Amino acid sequence: MREGYTLWHGRAMRLFVVAAVVTLAAPARAEEPRELVEDARALLVVGACAEGPLPASIKPTTVAGYCKRVRAAQQEYKDKWVAPARDFFAAHVPKDIPKIVVYPFAGGDLTTALTVYPDAEEITTLSLEPAGDPRALAKLDDRALKGALAVVEKELTSFYRKDFSVTMNMIGAMRGGELPTQLIFSLSALAIHGYEPVSLRYFRLTKQGEVVYLTEADFVKLDAIKNTSQRNHALANMELRFHKKGDKREQVYRHIEANLDDKHLKVDPSALAYLEKKSAVAAMTKAASYLLTFDDFSSIRKYIVEHVVWMVSDSTGLPPKIGLPAGFDYEVYGAYELSNMAAGAAVTPQWRALYKAQPKRDLPFRFGYPDKKLRGHLIIMRKKQ
Repeated sequence: MREGYTLWHGRAMRLFVVAAVVTLAAPARAEEPRELVEDARALLVVGACAEGPLPASIKPTTVAGYCKRVRAAQQEYKDKWVAPARDFFAAHVPKDIPKIVVYPFAGGDLTTALTVYPDAEEITTLSLEPAGDPRALAKLDDRALKGALAVVEKELTSFYRKDFSVTMNMIGAMRGGELPTQLIFSLSALAIHGYEPVSLRYFRLTKQGEVVYLTEADFVKLDAIKNTSQRNHALANMELRFHKKGDKREQVYRHIEANLDDKHLKVDPSALAYLEKKSAVAAMTKAASYLLTFDDFSSIRKYIVEHVVWMVSDSTGLPPKIGLPAGFDYEVYGAYELSNMAAGAAVTPQWRALYKAQPKRDLPFRFGYPDKKLRGHLIIMRKKQ
């Protein structure tokens, strides 16, 4: 998903956010989960610029310029990336792979997951960014909303034109944004692919990986948090249910804020425990700063080896020296000679050897990072039967 994600493992500048200590209710409780789908629908129109009536409190002039520019970027992205990528994956993704999809280091990139796996029953993305507070829109005055939308526009349009995002920018926009930027990215994905939301709930994970939905009582406690970054962090994990317009088949998207390096997973194993409950999965990753090549990400790497049946990535995916002995076949597309960034130097010889050993296969779009010569590349990895 992103460029410059090396802050995950501490080899570059670290960014710490002080999380508010919020005591949430115990898992065993009778209260119903707080439903926030109306907030999602408002953000779908205001933030993701889908067709529909604006909330009564929003002036059309406040969002007109913003939505004109965002819709132009969405359309360009659909025409230049989604269209060729959708055709490619329709021809290459097997019909019999698991309908449960895991996408580590994803940021707000639901749209690529829906392009690769449109038939997925469940998609989980994991990244450093929180989902954010979906009620924020109703609390912003006209001036504050214009400023908040400018932050969203910068990151959203940049992603659609590059096919990946810059980590430090994303963290600032998603952790400190007055609007829930990660959620808006996800809603924009729904708009691009012709979906509409039917439910939005927030949750926390137990150490055993169980999903515990936040209730009205939890949100009352969260409202005591006045700092925007802290409140966004407290609303880290979301579940968005959606379906195609005119279709009753419901799909589930969950986003989890998690640091996937070994040190953090040892302290808080909840995200990994959640993933391990899913048995066999399909997967993807891209523009992930080559984190899967580093030994301090061995836990998530082990998870991929043990649970993934089929995976697509750029050169930031599972390195051949790990995947080949574990029983995976690799198939390469596009062209690759050198990594586009220093973090990929160590794994470059492995990918170069793989590309030299296989026939040239065309790739009509860029998937994540280009190589050093700005050429697109893509790797399919499948578990041998």
